[in-house]
Amino acid sequence: MSNSRKSLLPFVMSLAIVILDQVTKALIVANIKLGTIAWTALGDFFWLVRQQNTGVAFSMGDSLGVQLRTALFIALPLILVVGLVIYYFRSDEPTAFQRWLIAGIVAGGLGNLIDRIFRPLGVVDFLSFKFYGLFGLERWPTFNVADMSTFCSVILLAITLVFMKDEGIGKRKA
Repeated sequence: MSNSRKSLLPFVMSLAIVILDQVTKALIVANIKLGTIAWTALGDFFWLVRQQNTGVAFSMGDSLGVQLRTALFIALPLILVVGLVIYYFRSDEPTAFQRWLIAGIVAGGLGNLIDRIFRPLGVVDFLSFKFYGLFGLERWPTFNVADMSTFCSVILLAITLVFMKDEGIGKRKA
């Protein structure tokens, strides 16, 4: 693998995302009482609110026992993050853009892992948007910077897998 493919630059972005994620969460925890809407914009469209999520996406697994939830929601994401980093450095398949997306997924995973390990109340979520009843949701589930990084990176990676088959991950072998 060439040195340009092993570039660490995407992981500088990962570090910046993790720092931004943790700083915003610390500000929210320091300034907004749990369950409180601190600020709204555009009527009811946007809320800056403090929520704590002991589950994963959409609070799935929130009702699991504390020990099982802790083991699953720390171990599995950690395995995924480590696996992605190993894949990043050992594979020639991802394009340069796909490598940035992998680094974005790693950043989001690390940001929420930090919360799961060091915040007993769970992952800090604080961005809430009205969803106008789409898919039965009046509001999109509250999220944070790490969630945005993961979500956007996964969606873009999926798009590249579908539309860039001959150029990167999932490329057809001759």
